Amino acid sequence: MTRRGRRLFLVVAVALVSSAHVGSPDTYFEGTAGPYPVRVIVRSPGVVPGLAQITVRLLGSHAARRVLVLPVFWDPKTAAPPPPDVADPVPGDPAVFSASLWLMREGAYSVQVTVEGARGSGSTLVPVTAVATQRLDLRAPLGILLAGLGVLLFAGAVTLVWAAARESVLDPGATPTRRDVRRARFATAGGTLLLALALLGGWAWWNAVDAAHRTGLFRPLHATTTMRTAGENQGLWLAIDDPAWLDPRRQRAPLIPDHGHLMHLFLVRDSGLAAFAHLHPVPRSTAMFVTTPPPLPPGRYRVYADIVQESGFTQTLVSTTEITTTRTPWRAADVDDSWVVEQGTGDERRGTSADVSPLGDGSTMTWRRRAGPIVVDHDARLTFAVAAPNGTPAILEPYMGMAGHLVLTRDDGAVFVHLHPAGTISLAAQEAFELRQPGDTVPGTLAKRLEEREQQRNGPHSAHHAPMAPGGSVSFPYSFPRAGSYRIWVQVKREGRVLTGVFDVSVQDAER
Repeated sequence: MTRRGRRLFLVVAVALVSSAHVGSPDTYFEGTAGPYPVRVIVRSPGVVPGLAQITVRLLGSHAARRVLVLPVFWDPKTAAPPPPDVADPVPGDPAVFSASLWLMREGAYSVQVTVEGARGSGSTLVPVTAVATQRLDLRAPLGILLAGLGVLLFAGAVTLVWAAARESVLDPGATPTRRDVRRARFATAGGTLLLALALLGGWAWWNAVDAAHRTGLFRPLHATTTMRTAGENQGLWLAIDDPAWLDPRRQRAPLIPDHGHLMHLFLVRDSGLAAFAHLHPVPRSTAMFVTTPPPLPPGRYRVYADIVQESGFTQTLVSTTEITTTRTPWRAADVDDSWVVEQGTGDERRGTSADVSPLGDGSTMTWRRRAGPIVVDHDARLTFAVAAPNGTPAILEPYMGMAGHLVLTRDDGAVFVHLHPAGTISLAAQEAFELRQPGDTVPGTLAKRLEEREQQRNGPHSAHHAPMAPGGSVSFPYSFPRAGSYRIWVQVKREGRVLTGVFDVSVQDAER
Protein backbone atom coordinates (compact mmCIF):
# COMPACT_ATOMS: atom_id res chain seq x y z
CA MET A 1 0.00 0.00 0.00
CA THR A 2 1.41 3.40 -0.95
CA ARG A 3 2.07 6.12 1.62
CA ARG A 4 -0.60 8.30 0.03
CA GLY A 5 -3.08 5.43 0.23
CA ARG A 6 -2.30 4.88 3.90
CA ARG A 7 -2.84 8.55 4.67
CA LEU A 8 -6.15 8.57 2.80
CA PHE A 9 -7.33 5.48 4.65
CA LEU A 10 -6.31 7.02 7.97
CA VAL A 11 -8.32 10.16 7.24
CA VAL A 12 -11.36 8.07 6.32
CA ALA A 13 -10.92 5.92 9.43
CA VAL A 14 -10.72 8.94 11.72
CA ALA A 15 -13.87 10.42 10.17
CA LEU A 16 -15.63 7.10 10.58
CA VAL A 17 -14.61 6.72 14.21
CA SER A 18 -15.81 10.25 14.94
CA SER A 19 -19.38 9.22 14.10
CA ALA A 20 -19.21 5.58 15.18
CA HIS A 21 -20.73 3.59 18.01
CA VAL A 22 -17.45 2.11 19.21
CA GLY A 23 -18.62 0.65 22.47
CA SER A 24 -22.33 0.58 23.14
CA PRO A 25 -23.92 4.05 23.39
CA ASP A 26 -26.29 2.62 25.99
CA THR A 27 -25.58 0.35 28.94
CA TYR A 28 -27.09 -3.13 29.24
CA PHE A 29 -26.77 -5.17 32.41
CA GLU A 30 -28.23 -8.51 33.39
CA GLY A 31 -27.54 -9.89 36.86
CA THR A 32 -28.98 -9.94 40.35
CA ALA A 33 -29.93 -7.26 42.86
CA GLY A 34 -29.71 -9.39 45.95
CA PRO A 35 -32.33 -12.18 45.50
CA TYR A 36 -33.91 -10.51 42.46
CA PRO A 37 -32.75 -11.24 38.89
CA VAL A 38 -32.88 -7.98 36.94
CA ARG A 39 -32.16 -6.50 33.55
CA VAL A 40 -31.14 -2.84 33.61
CA ILE A 41 -30.90 -0.57 30.57
CA VAL A 42 -29.41 2.92 30.87
CA ARG A 43 -30.12 5.04 27.81
CA SER A 44 -27.35 7.58 27.42
CA PRO A 45 -28.44 11.20 26.93
CA GLY A 46 -25.49 11.79 24.57
CA VAL A 47 -24.80 15.15 26.22
CA VAL A 48 -23.51 16.16 29.66
CA PRO A 49 -25.29 17.43 31.68
CA GLY A 50 -28.07 15.23 30.37
CA LEU A 51 -31.04 13.16 31.42
CA ALA A 52 -30.45 9.39 31.26
CA GLN A 53 -33.41 7.03 30.99
CA ILE A 54 -33.28 4.01 33.32
CA THR A 55 -35.36 0.88 32.75
CA VAL A 56 -35.36 -1.95 35.31
CA ARG A 57 -37.07 -5.25 34.47
CA LEU A 58 -37.52 -7.98 37.08
CA LEU A 59 -36.75 -11.33 35.47
CA GLY A 60 -37.91 -13.60 38.29
CA SER A 61 -41.38 -14.47 39.49
CA HIS A 62 -41.19 -12.26 42.56
CA ALA A 63 -42.85 -8.85 42.39
CA ALA A 64 -41.25 -5.70 43.76
CA ARG A 65 -42.89 -3.20 46.07
CA ARG A 66 -40.46 -0.48 45.11
CA VAL A 67 -37.42 0.07 42.90
CA LEU A 68 -34.89 2.79 43.75
CA VAL A 69 -32.19 4.18 41.44
CA LEU A 70 -29.27 6.41 42.36
CA PRO A 71 -26.46 7.74 40.14
CA VAL A 72 -23.13 7.76 42.00
CA PHE A 73 -20.28 9.75 40.44
CA TRP A 74 -16.73 8.51 40.83
CA ASP A 75 -15.39 10.72 43.59
CA PRO A 76 -13.78 8.98 46.59
CA LYS A 77 -13.95 12.23 48.57
CA THR A 78 -17.77 12.21 48.52
CA ALA A 79 -18.90 11.31 52.03
CA ALA A 80 -22.60 10.63 51.43
CA PRO A 81 -24.56 10.33 48.18
CA PRO A 82 -27.92 12.06 47.70
CA PRO A 83 -31.14 10.14 48.35
CA PRO A 84 -32.22 7.77 45.55
CA ASP A 85 -35.11 8.35 43.17
CA VAL A 86 -38.12 6.06 43.12
CA ALA A 87 -38.65 4.40 39.74
CA ASP A 88 -42.22 4.46 38.42
CA PRO A 89 -43.99 1.22 37.45
CA VAL A 90 -44.65 1.01 33.72
CA PRO A 91 -48.41 0.77 33.05
CA GLY A 92 -49.43 -2.65 31.76
CA ASP A 93 -46.26 -4.46 32.88
CA PRO A 94 -45.77 -4.84 36.66
CA ALA A 95 -42.25 -6.24 36.16
CA VAL A 96 -40.87 -3.06 34.55
CA PHE A 97 -39.92 0.19 36.29
CA SER A 98 -38.53 3.38 34.75
CA ALA A 99 -36.87 6.57 35.95
CA SER A 100 -34.95 9.57 34.60
CA LEU A 101 -31.66 10.56 36.21
CA TRP A 102 -29.44 13.58 35.61
CA LEU A 103 -25.79 12.88 34.81
CA MET A 104 -24.18 16.21 35.67
CA ARG A 105 -20.48 15.58 35.04
CA GLU A 106 -18.38 13.75 32.48
CA GLY A 107 -16.69 10.64 33.77
CA ALA A 108 -17.48 7.31 35.39
CA TYR A 109 -20.79 6.77 37.17
CA SER A 110 -22.47 3.77 38.69
CA VAL A 111 -26.24 3.53 38.87
CA GLN A 112 -27.19 1.83 42.11
CA VAL A 113 -30.38 -0.18 41.63
CA THR A 114 -32.23 -1.32 44.77
CA VAL A 115 -35.20 -3.67 44.65
CA GLU A 116 -37.53 -3.99 47.64
CA GLY A 117 -40.01 -6.82 47.76
CA ALA A 118 -41.26 -9.90 49.59
CA ARG A 119 -37.75 -11.37 49.73
CA GLY A 120 -36.30 -8.28 51.35
CA SER A 121 -34.04 -5.67 49.79
CA GLY A 122 -31.23 -6.20 47.27
CA SER A 123 -28.92 -3.88 45.37
CA THR A 124 -26.53 -3.93 42.44
CA LEU A 125 -24.22 -1.44 40.76
CA VAL A 126 -24.36 -0.77 37.03
CA PRO A 127 -21.27 1.11 35.71
CA VAL A 128 -22.08 3.90 33.26
CA THR A 129 -19.65 6.12 31.35
CA ALA A 130 -21.04 9.64 31.00
CA VAL A 131 -19.55 11.49 28.02
CA ALA A 132 -20.84 13.97 25.45
CA THR A 133 -20.99 12.18 22.11
CA GLN A 134 -23.40 14.29 20.07
CA ARG A 135 -24.69 17.78 19.39
CA LEU A 136 -28.44 18.06 19.66
CA ASP A 137 -29.92 20.05 16.78
CA LEU A 138 -32.74 22.53 17.30
CA ARG A 139 -35.84 21.25 15.53
CA ALA A 140 -37.26 23.59 12.88
CA PRO A 141 -40.76 24.03 14.41
CA LEU A 142 -39.31 24.88 17.81
CA GLY A 143 -36.75 27.20 16.21
CA ILE A 144 -39.46 29.09 14.33
CA LEU A 145 -41.55 29.40 17.50
CA LEU A 146 -38.59 30.69 19.54
CA ALA A 147 -37.64 33.14 16.77
CA GLY A 148 -41.20 34.51 16.71
CA LEU A 149 -41.25 34.90 20.47
CA GLY A 150 -37.87 36.63 20.27
CA VAL A 151 -39.18 39.15 17.76
CA LEU A 152 -42.16 39.87 20.02
CA LEU A 153 -39.89 40.33 23.03
CA PHE A 154 -37.59 42.67 21.10
CA ALA A 155 -40.53 44.73 19.84
CA GLY A 156 -42.01 44.81 23.35
CA ALA A 157 -38.73 46.01 24.85
CA VAL A 158 -38.41 48.79 22.24
CA THR A 159 -42.03 49.84 22.90
CA LEU A 160 -41.36 50.02 26.63
CA VAL A 161 -38.34 52.26 26.06
CA TRP A 162 -40.43 54.53 23.77
CA ALA A 163 -43.29 54.81 26.25
CA ALA A 164 -41.04 55.32 29.27
CA ALA A 165 -38.96 58.06 27.58
CA ARG A 166 -42.02 59.90 26.23
CA GLU A 167 -44.53 59.74 29.08
CA SER A 168 -42.87 58.63 32.33
CA VAL A 169 -42.10 62.22 33.44
CA LEU A 170 -45.50 63.66 32.48
CA ASP A 171 -48.31 64.41 34.85
CA PRO A 172 -51.38 62.22 34.58
CA GLY A 173 -53.50 63.24 31.59
CA ALA A 174 -50.81 65.55 30.11
CA THR A 175 -50.12 65.47 26.37
CA PRO A 176 -46.49 64.86 25.27
CA THR A 177 -44.86 67.86 23.67
CA ARG A 178 -42.61 67.84 20.62
CA ARG A 179 -39.66 67.91 22.99
CA ASP A 180 -40.98 64.82 24.78
CA VAL A 181 -41.45 63.03 21.47
CA ARG A 182 -37.96 64.02 20.32
CA ARG A 183 -36.47 62.74 23.58
CA ALA A 184 -38.40 59.49 23.21
CA ARG A 185 -37.09 59.01 19.67
CA PHE A 186 -33.48 59.44 20.78
CA ALA A 187 -34.00 57.09 23.73
CA THR A 188 -35.70 54.52 21.53
CA ALA A 189 -32.86 54.66 18.98
CA GLY A 190 -30.29 54.24 21.75
CA GLY A 191 -32.29 51.45 23.39
CA THR A 192 -32.68 49.65 20.08
CA LEU A 193 -28.93 49.87 19.48
CA LEU A 194 -28.17 48.52 22.96
CA LEU A 195 -30.65 45.67 22.53
CA ALA A 196 -29.16 44.85 19.13
CA LEU A 197 -25.65 44.81 20.62
CA ALA A 198 -26.91 42.56 23.43
CA LEU A 199 -28.38 40.19 20.85
CA LEU A 200 -25.11 40.14 18.90
CA GLY A 201 -23.20 39.47 22.12
CA GLY A 202 -25.56 36.64 23.00
CA TRP A 203 -25.20 35.22 19.51
CA ALA A 204 -21.40 35.31 19.78
CA TRP A 205 -21.55 33.72 23.24
CA TRP A 206 -23.83 30.96 21.98
CA ASN A 207 -21.55 30.23 19.03
CA ALA A 208 -18.55 30.06 21.37
CA VAL A 209 -20.36 27.63 23.68
CA ASP A 210 -21.44 25.54 20.69
CA ALA A 211 -17.89 25.47 19.32
CA ALA A 212 -16.54 24.45 22.72
CA HIS A 213 -19.11 21.66 22.88
CA ARG A 214 -18.19 20.46 19.40
CA THR A 215 -14.48 20.34 20.21
CA GLY A 216 -15.22 18.76 23.60
CA LEU A 217 -17.15 15.80 22.22
CA PHE A 218 -15.68 12.58 23.53
CA ARG A 219 -13.05 10.85 21.44
CA PRO A 220 -11.17 7.76 22.62
CA LEU A 221 -7.48 8.17 23.36
CA HIS A 222 -5.43 8.22 20.17
CA ALA A 223 -3.42 5.07 19.59
CA THR A 224 -1.06 3.86 16.88
CA THR A 225 -0.56 0.20 15.99
CA THR A 226 2.47 -1.04 14.07
CA MET A 227 3.65 -4.45 12.91
CA ARG A 228 7.35 -5.06 13.43
CA THR A 229 8.85 -8.00 11.57
CA ALA A 230 12.60 -7.59 12.11
CA GLY A 231 14.93 -7.50 15.08
CA GLU A 232 14.28 -8.37 18.70
CA ASN A 233 11.11 -6.30 18.89
CA GLN A 234 9.06 -8.39 16.48
CA GLY A 235 5.34 -8.36 17.07
CA LEU A 236 2.31 -6.12 17.05
CA TRP A 237 2.89 -2.93 19.02
CA LEU A 238 0.15 -0.59 20.22
CA ALA A 239 1.19 2.82 21.55
CA ILE A 240 -1.17 5.17 23.37
CA ASP A 241 0.29 8.39 21.98
CA ASP A 242 -2.47 10.79 22.99
CA PRO A 243 -1.11 13.96 24.73
CA ALA A 244 -3.85 13.66 27.36
CA TRP A 245 -2.40 10.29 28.37
CA LEU A 246 1.30 11.17 28.11
CA ASP A 247 1.26 14.60 29.80
CA PRO A 248 3.09 14.10 33.16
CA ARG A 249 1.41 17.21 34.61
CA ARG A 250 -2.03 15.64 34.38
CA GLN A 251 -3.11 13.21 37.06
CA ARG A 252 -4.78 10.20 35.48
CA ALA A 253 -6.21 7.00 36.88
CA PRO A 254 -4.05 3.95 36.03
CA LEU A 255 -5.35 0.96 34.11
CA ILE A 256 -6.85 -2.00 35.96
CA PRO A 257 -7.23 -5.59 34.71
CA ASP A 258 -10.59 -6.62 33.31
CA HIS A 259 -11.03 -10.42 33.15
CA GLY A 260 -7.39 -10.69 34.16
CA HIS A 261 -5.94 -8.47 31.40
CA LEU A 262 -5.05 -4.79 31.17
CA MET A 263 -6.03 -4.73 27.51
CA HIS A 264 -8.30 -6.76 25.26
CA LEU A 265 -7.22 -6.20 21.66
CA PHE A 266 -9.33 -7.25 18.67
CA LEU A 267 -8.17 -7.52 15.08
CA VAL A 268 -10.79 -7.55 12.30
CA ARG A 269 -9.68 -7.91 8.70
CA ASP A 270 -10.97 -4.89 6.83
CA SER A 271 -11.58 -6.73 3.57
CA GLY A 272 -14.55 -9.09 3.97
CA LEU A 273 -14.24 -9.39 7.78
CA ALA A 274 -13.04 -12.94 7.17
CA ALA A 275 -10.32 -12.97 9.88
CA PHE A 276 -10.67 -12.18 13.57
CA ALA A 277 -8.37 -12.31 16.59
CA HIS A 278 -8.88 -11.66 20.32
CA LEU A 279 -5.49 -10.94 21.89
CA HIS A 280 -4.12 -9.69 25.21
CA PRO A 281 -1.00 -7.55 24.78
CA VAL A 282 1.67 -7.37 27.45
CA PRO A 283 2.43 -3.85 28.80
CA ARG A 284 5.96 -2.64 28.19
CA SER A 285 5.14 0.72 29.79
CA THR A 286 2.03 2.66 30.76
CA ALA A 287 1.61 3.63 27.11
CA MET A 288 3.09 0.73 25.13
CA PHE A 289 1.68 -2.79 24.66
CA VAL A 290 2.96 -5.66 22.55
CA THR A 291 1.63 -9.03 21.44
CA THR A 292 2.41 -11.74 18.93
CA PRO A 293 -0.21 -11.83 16.18
CA PRO A 294 -1.41 -15.26 15.01
CA PRO A 295 -0.91 -16.39 11.40
CA LEU A 296 -3.61 -14.18 9.94
CA PRO A 297 -3.92 -13.49 6.22
CA PRO A 298 -1.91 -10.43 5.19
CA GLY A 299 -3.86 -7.24 4.72
CA ARG A 300 -5.31 -4.21 6.42
CA TYR A 301 -6.90 -4.76 9.83
CA ARG A 302 -9.10 -2.70 12.09
CA VAL A 303 -7.77 -2.57 15.63
CA TYR A 304 -9.95 -2.16 18.73
CA ALA A 305 -8.50 -2.19 22.25
CA ASP A 306 -10.65 -2.22 25.41
CA ILE A 307 -9.16 -0.65 28.54
CA VAL A 308 -10.54 0.21 32.00
CA GLN A 309 -9.16 2.88 34.30
CA GLU A 310 -9.12 2.73 38.09
CA SER A 311 -11.95 5.27 38.20
CA GLY A 312 -14.22 2.82 36.38
CA PHE A 313 -13.96 4.81 33.14
CA THR A 314 -13.95 2.45 30.15
CA GLN A 315 -13.15 3.14 26.53
CA THR A 316 -12.19 1.40 23.31
CA LEU A 317 -9.10 2.62 21.47
CA VAL A 318 -9.34 2.51 17.69
CA SER A 319 -6.56 2.14 15.16
CA THR A 320 -5.61 0.35 11.95
CA THR A 321 -2.59 -1.66 10.97
CA GLU A 322 -1.12 -3.69 8.15
CA ILE A 323 -0.47 -7.36 8.94
CA THR A 324 2.31 -8.77 6.81
CA THR A 325 4.02 -12.07 7.54
CA THR A 326 3.70 -13.73 10.93
CA ARG A 327 5.63 -16.47 12.62
CA THR A 328 4.73 -20.07 11.76
CA PRO A 329 4.09 -22.08 13.86
CA TRP A 330 2.42 -19.51 16.07
CA ARG A 331 2.86 -19.55 19.82
CA ALA A 332 0.30 -17.52 21.74
CA ALA A 333 1.70 -14.75 23.91
CA ASP A 334 -1.18 -15.35 26.34
CA VAL A 335 -3.16 -18.51 27.08
CA ASP A 336 -6.42 -16.63 26.47
CA ASP A 337 -5.44 -15.47 22.96
CA SER A 338 -7.64 -16.82 20.18
CA TRP A 339 -8.27 -16.31 16.47
CA VAL A 340 -10.28 -17.60 13.54
CA VAL A 341 -9.97 -17.39 9.77
CA GLU A 342 -13.08 -18.29 7.76
CA GLN A 343 -13.11 -20.41 4.67
CA GLY A 344 -14.24 -18.60 1.55
CA THR A 345 -14.57 -14.88 1.06
CA GLY A 346 -16.48 -12.54 3.32
CA ASP A 347 -18.91 -11.78 0.49
CA GLU A 348 -19.74 -15.48 0.13
CA ARG A 349 -20.50 -15.78 3.82
CA ARG A 350 -22.45 -12.53 3.99
CA GLY A 351 -24.73 -13.85 1.30
CA THR A 352 -25.88 -16.71 3.55
CA SER A 353 -28.22 -16.59 6.54
CA ALA A 354 -27.07 -19.79 8.26
CA ASP A 355 -27.79 -20.02 11.97
CA VAL A 356 -25.30 -22.85 12.52
CA SER A 357 -21.55 -22.29 12.69
CA PRO A 358 -19.03 -25.17 12.76
CA LEU A 359 -16.39 -24.93 15.48
CA GLY A 360 -12.75 -25.93 15.43
CA ASP A 361 -13.14 -29.14 17.46
CA GLY A 362 -15.98 -30.63 15.42
CA SER A 363 -18.75 -29.25 17.61
CA THR A 364 -21.33 -26.77 16.34
CA MET A 365 -22.83 -23.51 17.56
CA THR A 366 -26.45 -22.66 16.76
CA TRP A 367 -27.95 -19.19 16.97
CA ARG A 368 -31.40 -19.43 18.48
CA ARG A 369 -32.87 -16.44 16.72
CA ARG A 370 -36.18 -15.00 17.73
CA ALA A 371 -38.95 -14.97 15.18
CA GLY A 372 -39.18 -11.86 13.05
CA PRO A 373 -36.60 -9.28 11.98
CA ILE A 374 -34.06 -7.63 14.26
CA VAL A 375 -34.91 -3.94 14.58
CA VAL A 376 -32.85 -0.96 15.74
CA ASP A 377 -33.23 -0.09 19.45
CA HIS A 378 -35.41 -3.15 20.13
CA ASP A 379 -34.46 -5.94 22.51
CA ALA A 380 -32.41 -8.42 20.49
CA ARG A 381 -31.29 -11.02 23.04
CA LEU A 382 -28.53 -13.05 21.38
CA THR A 383 -28.67 -16.71 22.46
CA PHE A 384 -26.35 -19.44 21.21
CA ALA A 385 -26.26 -23.17 21.93
CA VAL A 386 -23.17 -25.36 21.56
CA ALA A 387 -23.52 -29.06 20.71
CA ALA A 388 -20.72 -31.61 20.97
CA PRO A 389 -19.76 -33.63 17.86
CA ASN A 390 -22.17 -36.38 18.96
CA GLY A 391 -25.04 -33.87 19.09
CA THR A 392 -25.39 -33.66 22.88
CA PRO A 393 -25.30 -30.27 24.65
CA ALA A 394 -21.70 -29.29 25.31
CA ILE A 395 -20.29 -28.51 28.74
CA LEU A 396 -18.82 -25.01 28.58
CA GLU A 397 -15.93 -23.88 30.72
CA PRO A 398 -15.33 -20.31 31.85
CA TYR A 399 -13.44 -18.25 29.30
CA MET A 400 -11.77 -15.51 31.33
CA GLY A 401 -14.39 -15.98 34.02
CA MET A 402 -17.43 -15.74 31.72
CA ALA A 403 -19.64 -18.27 29.96
CA GLY A 404 -18.77 -16.57 26.70
CA HIS A 405 -17.64 -13.43 24.94
CA LEU A 406 -19.33 -11.82 21.94
CA VAL A 407 -17.90 -9.27 19.53
CA LEU A 408 -19.95 -7.66 16.79
CA THR A 409 -19.24 -5.04 14.17
CA ARG A 410 -21.11 -3.46 11.32
CA ASP A 411 -19.50 -4.18 7.97
CA ASP A 412 -18.27 -0.59 7.61
CA GLY A 413 -16.90 -0.45 11.16
CA ALA A 414 -19.39 2.20 12.29
CA VAL A 415 -20.47 -0.07 15.18
CA PHE A 416 -18.20 -2.21 17.35
CA VAL A 417 -19.21 -3.77 20.68
CA HIS A 418 -17.71 -6.34 23.06
CA LEU A 419 -20.43 -8.14 25.07
CA HIS A 420 -20.66 -10.59 27.96
CA PRO A 421 -23.61 -12.50 29.44
CA ALA A 422 -23.76 -9.68 32.02
CA GLY A 423 -24.23 -7.17 29.20
CA THR A 424 -22.07 -4.30 28.02
CA ILE A 425 -20.69 -3.42 31.45
CA SER A 426 -17.09 -3.90 32.51
CA LEU A 427 -16.83 -6.18 35.52
CA ALA A 428 -13.63 -4.38 36.52
CA ALA A 429 -15.51 -1.07 36.58
CA GLN A 430 -18.26 -2.66 38.67
CA GLU A 431 -15.70 -3.96 41.16
CA ALA A 432 -13.99 -0.58 41.28
CA PHE A 433 -17.22 1.02 42.51
CA GLU A 434 -17.86 -1.83 44.94
CA LEU A 435 -14.41 -1.56 46.54
CA ARG A 436 -13.83 2.18 46.47
CA GLN A 437 -13.35 3.93 49.80
CA PRO A 438 -13.28 7.63 50.81
CA GLY A 439 -9.51 7.39 51.26
CA ASP A 440 -8.82 6.28 47.69
CA THR A 441 -7.62 9.69 46.57
CA VAL A 442 -4.13 8.59 45.50
CA PRO A 443 -4.01 6.99 42.03
CA GLY A 444 -3.09 3.33 42.30
CA THR A 445 -4.48 2.69 45.79
CA LEU A 446 -7.66 1.06 44.59
CA ALA A 447 -5.85 -0.66 41.73
CA LYS A 448 -3.75 -2.62 44.26
CA ARG A 449 -6.84 -3.94 46.03
CA LEU A 450 -8.38 -4.89 42.70
CA GLU A 451 -5.21 -6.74 41.73
CA GLU A 452 -5.24 -8.65 45.04
CA ARG A 453 -8.85 -9.69 44.45
CA GLU A 454 -7.99 -10.80 40.91
CA GLN A 455 -5.14 -12.96 42.24
CA GLN A 456 -7.42 -14.58 44.80
CA ARG A 457 -10.07 -15.24 42.17
CA ASN A 458 -7.51 -16.89 39.87
CA GLY A 459 -6.12 -19.12 42.61
CA PRO A 460 -5.95 -22.92 42.10
CA HIS A 461 -9.03 -23.54 44.27
CA SER A 462 -11.11 -20.73 42.90
CA ALA A 463 -14.54 -21.30 41.38
CA HIS A 464 -13.26 -19.12 38.56
CA HIS A 465 -11.87 -22.31 37.01
CA ALA A 466 -14.74 -24.67 37.86
CA PRO A 467 -16.70 -26.22 34.96
CA MET A 468 -19.97 -24.51 34.22
CA ALA A 469 -23.30 -26.32 34.35
CA PRO A 470 -24.06 -28.47 31.29
CA GLY A 471 -26.49 -27.14 28.76
CA GLY A 472 -24.14 -25.50 26.31
CA SER A 473 -26.15 -22.30 26.03
CA VAL A 474 -24.95 -18.72 26.42
CA SER A 475 -26.99 -15.53 26.07
CA PHE A 476 -26.15 -11.84 25.68
CA PRO A 477 -28.54 -8.89 26.27
CA TYR A 478 -28.25 -6.22 23.59
CA SER A 479 -30.03 -3.81 21.26
CA PHE A 480 -28.49 -2.77 17.94
CA PRO A 481 -27.99 1.03 17.64
CA ARG A 482 -27.96 1.26 13.83
CA ALA A 483 -29.35 -0.54 10.83
CA GLY A 484 -27.04 -2.42 8.48
CA SER A 485 -25.16 -5.67 7.94
CA TYR A 486 -23.29 -7.06 10.94
CA ARG A 487 -20.87 -9.86 11.66
CA ILE A 488 -20.89 -11.56 15.05
CA TRP A 489 -18.12 -13.62 16.67
CA VAL A 490 -19.15 -15.72 19.69
CA GLN A 491 -16.37 -17.22 21.80
CA VAL A 492 -16.75 -20.07 24.28
CA LYS A 493 -14.37 -22.54 25.90
CA ARG A 494 -14.69 -26.31 25.77
CA GLU A 495 -12.19 -28.90 27.00
CA GLY A 496 -9.57 -26.21 27.44
CA ARG A 497 -9.91 -24.85 23.90
CA VAL A 498 -11.35 -21.50 22.87
CA LEU A 499 -13.88 -21.91 20.06
CA THR A 500 -15.30 -19.13 17.90
CA GLY A 501 -18.62 -19.19 16.08
CA VAL A 502 -19.25 -16.72 13.24
CA PHE A 503 -22.65 -15.36 12.19
CA ASP A 504 -24.08 -12.63 9.99
CA VAL A 505 -27.24 -10.60 10.53
CA SER A 506 -29.09 -7.75 8.87
CA VAL A 507 -30.62 -5.13 11.20
CA GLN A 508 -33.56 -3.05 10.01
CA ASP A 509 -34.69 0.47 10.85
CA ALA A 510 -37.63 0.73 13.21
CA GLU A 511 -39.78 2.37 10.51
CA ARG A 512 -39.80 -0.72 8.32
